[in-house]
Amino acid sequence: MNNPKSSTRRKFLYKGGILSTAILYSNSLISKTIELLKNNVLNSKFFGVQIGVITYSFRSMPQDVNSLIQYCKDCNINAIELMGESIEEHLGKPKRDKSIPWNSNSKEMKGYRKNVITWRTNISMKKFKEIKKLFNNNGIKIYAFKPNALRKDNTDAEIEYALKAGKSLGATHVTVEIPKDSAHSLRLGKLAEKNKMFVAYHAHKQASDYAWDIAMNQSPYNAINLDCGHYIAAGGKNTQQALLNFIIKNNKKIMSMHIKDRSSNKKGKTDHPWGEGETPIAKILKLLKEKQYKIPASIELEYTIPKNSNAVKEVKKCLNYAKNALST
Repeated sequence: MNNPKSSTRRKFLYKGGILSTAILYSNSLISKTIELLKNNVLNSKFFGVQIGVITYSFRSMPQDVNSLIQYCKDCNINAIELMGESIEEHLGKPKRDKSIPWNSNSKEMKGYRKNVITWRTNISMKKFKEIKKLFNNNGIKIYAFKPNALRKDNTDAEIEYALKAGKSLGATHVTVEIPKDSAHSLRLGKLAEKNKMFVAYHAHKQASDYAWDIAMNQSPYNAINLDCGHYIAAGGKNTQQALLNFIIKNNKKIMSMHIKDRSSNKKGKTDHPWGEGETPIAKILKLLKEKQYKIPASIELEYTIPKNSNAVKEVKKCLNYAKNALST
């Protein structure tokens, strides 16, 4: 009973048992933690196709940064095209007196524009990098940025600000409507080249197989933000097959696309819940999957939201539609 060796052996086995239990408990805890993290990771990339959302889809709801992040979490969406207004407001852009119309040429409006230009051209890009980090920390990547600073009446300094801000946010491109004046798309293209940041042009019913040709020929940094719904709504030669052919032909120049369901029936309702219109959404997504095109597909909610619903619920429906289409 008093054998020192036996006592030492018992102590060793006792400590070893505690250590083994601790290791087993620790491994179990780690496994549970990893599983918990997996279950809370946002994921809207299915079969290699990145489904995202343009934050314009949530325009009927509060637009502050934290709310936008929560909407994405509620929808399980991990990638976005980010509208510029909410971010600029978050970072302190001067506020406009709402009594001054946007199209006003008054002294007050000119003063406001001057203040905005000064703010945009002096803000540190570190602020936008902080926004990128905030979204990334919540599992959300910003692949496109749509600032309201790329118009014909914006200064070169503002346009460069928009390009630099987009890059600082982690976006590969900024988006803007196709200019009616080709001189402006040339201007944007040259500034995009200077800043090594793509400008992707968005079309409404002027969409056609040739709508982007001038801009594409002006600069290698001019690209396409294809709205599949608007393309179909334009009608005429813009058939479902023409749309699919356009994507195949221009896949290297399409930086991102907007997905919505529209029809070309000009006399009736042209915006529809997904699956009820003429836009071949399932075929588009399957094409991205089969061809392995790395083109983010942004949900853009434009149909009327039912009274018993909200933007988040409807975006979730669109996401489920996309997931089911890619699963078959």
